[in-house]
Amino acid sequence: MSTIVQNLQAVDASIVAAADAAGRSRNDVQLLAVSKTFPAEAVLEAAAAGQYAFGENYLQEALDKIAAVSHALPASPMEWHFIGPIQSNKTRPIAASFAWVHTVERLKIAQRLSEQRPPELGALNICLQVNISGEASKSGVTPEALPELARAVAQLPHLRLRGLMAIPEAQAQVDRQRAAFRQLRVLYDRLRADGLALDTLSMGMSADLGAAIAEGATIVRVGSAIFGSRQYE
Repeated sequence: MSTIVQNLQAVDASIVAAADAAGRSRNDVQLLAVSKTFPAEAVLEAAAAGQYAFGENYLQEALDKIAAVSHALPASPMEWHFIGPIQSNKTRPIAASFAWVHTVERLKIAQRLSEQRPPELGALNICLQVNISGEASKSGVTPEALPELARAVAQLPHLRLRGLMAIPEAQAQVDRQRAAFRQLRVLYDRLRADGLALDTLSMGMSADLGAAIAEGATIVRVGSAIFGSRQYE
């Protein structure tokens, strides 16, 4: 059994344990395997073990990988999620190549994705990235500006607003991790109470997925715990 397959099994066991502890079903939580910086071969290895949802941060790397994986597995139900920062001049290939985008923080970007989404692909699933920790180094709409942005994005054609995403400030203590994720869940609950049909909380990574699941995560984004430590150039 390969290391990636073993790691996937270990991550799944962690998700099961966290869901059980929170009184939730394992089926309520989707694992998004973050494959940025890892080659197409690693994605194919994970796909052979039944993992079909992958997250990518860097557009050109992702497009090359999507092409290679599609060539190797033309009939496989691969689902690609863009989880990196979005520049205006990169929206067209993102709109055409991904099923989900987790990092929308400006109406202009959402409008471009809507205009450039090929109609035959169906609606592009959107999460709004929220800067819940207020860090200057982090992307994301402020909690105060979120309701206006959410209402505007929900009206755009060719997009389906699914929910919210956040990358909170790293915390070692579980109670602090949960407090940050709770902030996102409260914002999510308020938008749903206002009539927006949201169903997705994309939060939690390798180091804090248990806290995220306890606070209602429906997608956890896990990379290093599956593929190993990254080597950045």
